[in-house]
Amino acid sequence: MRNGGDLVVETLQALGISTVFGIPGQHALGLFDALSRSPLRFISSRVENNSAFAADGYARATGEPAALFLSTGPGALTSLAGLEEAYATGVPMVVIASQIPESGLGGRRKGMLHQLDDQKESARNVTKFQATVHKVSAIPYAIEDAWRQAMTAPQGPVWVEIPQDVLLQETTIPAPKDLDTTVPAVRGHTPSLRRAAALLSGAQRPAIIAGGGVRRSAQGSAELLKLADALQSPVICTPGGVGGFPVDHPLSLGSWIEDVAVTELLEAADVLLAVGTSLGEVTSNYFTMAPRGEIIQIDAAYQVLASNHPGLGIRSDASLALAAINRLLDPIPDKPHVSGQVAQVKGTIAHRLDQQDLANERAFMAAIRAAVPTDMQTFWDMTIAAYWGWNVWDPQEGQFHSAQGAGGIGFGFPAAFGGAIGLGHRVLAVSGDGSAMYSIAELAAAAQHNIPVTWLIIDDGGYGILREYMTDTFGKATHTELHRPDFVALAQAFGIPTRKTDLAGLEDCLSEALAADGPNIVVVETLLKMWDPTHLGR
Repeated sequence: MRNGGDLVVETLQALGISTVFGIPGQHALGLFDALSRSPLRFISSRVENNSAFAADGYARATGEPAALFLSTGPGALTSLAGLEEAYATGVPMVVIASQIPESGLGGRRKGMLHQLDDQKESARNVTKFQATVHKVSAIPYAIEDAWRQAMTAPQGPVWVEIPQDVLLQETTIPAPKDLDTTVPAVRGHTPSLRRAAALLSGAQRPAIIAGGGVRRSAQGSAELLKLADALQSPVICTPGGVGGFPVDHPLSLGSWIEDVAVTELLEAADVLLAVGTSLGEVTSNYFTMAPRGEIIQIDAAYQVLASNHPGLGIRSDASLALAAINRLLDPIPDKPHVSGQVAQVKGTIAHRLDQQDLANERAFMAAIRAAVPTDMQTFWDMTIAAYWGWNVWDPQEGQFHSAQGAGGIGFGFPAAFGGAIGLGHRVLAVSGDGSAMYSIAELAAAAQHNIPVTWLIIDDGGYGILREYMTDTFGKATHTELHRPDFVALAQAFGIPTRKTDLAGLEDCLSEALAADGPNIVVVETLLKMWDPTHLGR
């Protein structure tokens, strides 16, 4: 007989989900037994937060959601840090968490293993949608509703929990077929879009900030390029928007969002269009940016509109809003090309870097870019290298992914692991030695599944970015230095080829690793520093 677990996997399959990440657990055994009768592919991790990061990386790389199976209590709670990143960045996934038997729900009256007072409440801060299924007949409908929430902009993870006895209950309910997988379009109100088009048509000094919503929207980048060319507007990408606008375009300021020269240009705009971004901490240069002109903010999450700067807020999918504005623009008289102004700002940034002792850092980033194929996707942990990547990385034909949403460490390797699973070909993960320790257990999973992922570990002896923050603030760093393992010997214990190199040999060593089969690691011993985005030197 089929049971509730079968209904779960059958519904996921009917919704187009093909891959499940997770770790088995006592109350979730019905789910995993059902997988044995299903064509769904299961990828085991070793720690639940890494399973969440892997599902996140899968969705970022493919544009399709994965499922995440979690056990009750400790397993469910361990996933929350990974889910926070997906929620903050707008990455869809469907989380199916088990629960204690139905009779024990609601407080501690039964004293069951793994029991929480309210497990679903624990997920409320890091998921878009939460539901507890009490009857087997409700399983397909709850999952269908959750999936639609996950896929509707702003996308994000959703949470459905099912008691152990409901998962194991026999059922004759037919397997779902031909489900409607249409996702509601999130469109801005026409009067507001007309107002935005009128403001931009009359702007003399427009500027555009492109966030992650542009990248995630199907035609967002194409519509943004069309609008920028029509307006002759400089475009700056946020860390989440890296690659949303061509880096080599004459109107592109790249992603130097933290540089004071870019902040000054944005402040001077008579109309500032922010699309797919909350204009949050990093994007506003740590809340120092003070725009003097009109602001138009487009985002699929209405909660962020005008939350940091007053202006014309429009809730919409980025590509739909940009396409509408492109159609509604008034005829724009010929404007002087502003590429010279953009080049001047970029020249100021380059001069600023030249005046600081950053040859090591610039050579490091150049070596990685030279080694990585133009179409390869890369996944960056919260390390100094990622902070550089936010500003200097040109994704070319690939994609740049980092944990800039929630900012937790440990994202890089498991997210790359998931990305490689989804794509079926090699990706690159970049971590520091501190963040790498969060993910060491997943070397076993990478070896077990023979995942084509190359992991670049930057060994600088500690939490490098925290070392810099503390030294800058207090004159010294405290408790940032780390005892590290011999990464080469440790990885080889898992059967994973690993090489150690210095900066001079990084490009060649990384190129060889990226051309190999299966998982491998490159360890580079170097100390990276941050740059000063305000100081021109003497």
